[in-house]
Amino acid sequence: MFWVLLLLPAWAVAGTACARLCLAAARAAHGDTDPVPDPGRELDLYEAAFLSGGPARVADLTLVSMARQRRLLLAHTGWATVVDPLGRDEMERSVIGAIGPAGQSRIAPVRASAAAADAVRGLADRLVSAGLAVPAGVRTVAGAVRQVRLAALAVCALGGAALAVPAHGVPRHLVALWFALPLALTLGCLAIARVEVHPYSAWASPAGQRLLGAFARRAGRSGAVPADLVPVAVRGVRAIGEPDLRAAFAHREEHEGFRD
Repeated sequence: MFWVLLLLPAWAVAGTACARLCLAAARAAHGDTDPVPDPGRELDLYEAAFLSGGPARVADLTLVSMARQRRLLLAHTGWATVVDPLGRDEMERSVIGAIGPAGQSRIAPVRASAAAADAVRGLADRLVSAGLAVPAGVRTVAGAVRQVRLAALAVCALGGAALAVPAHGVPRHLVALWFALPLALTLGCLAIARVEVHPYSAWASPAGQRLLGAFARRAGRSGAVPADLVPVAVRGVRAIGEPDLRAAFAHREEHEGFRD
């Protein structure tokens, strides 16, 4: 009866994930005010970064922008050093404040602190009010969907392990049937979520996604924003071309477990 010990966590994982998804979808539907975006609105770099990758992407964009202007030194060892202590906007002042009075700090805590700053929260609120960013409840739905996907994989793994162990007195097809039930539950929830709440983007609403596409096509040609920062805003630090600057973020990924 060893397979029963595997069946119980399979049901627990599937049930918990599906219940979380249902609750998140209900809360998102209850709090949805469905704001109408301004059709003539254009994004700036910070807004594009938030809609592409959230608060962390805004912090990364600010760090890269300041480093390219030689107002911040990002060493390949993973440390940030202030060169110009006067920030030109709220985001830059948040980064300088996160580095602290010593003028030097590791990149990872600076990034985390800047991403949680009031300037980024205000940016998020403005984008949500404009109908371009998804509310926090919908972001919860996106996280719940990912959890259900992981639960489905976990059920498959537990079912495979149960079938690999001899089940004395119980046909193998019956064991497989018992594991098929929680798997059907997770797949059914994913199918319903795809119909009811798709697309479940983590940050940009459908209107925000359309503006992001227009921003990426237009920004590099218009000259309104620095063309070299557009890929960083849209794609993250993986789009950095300078070897030294890339090494600073690669060091952070290696030692802090970060993945953009």
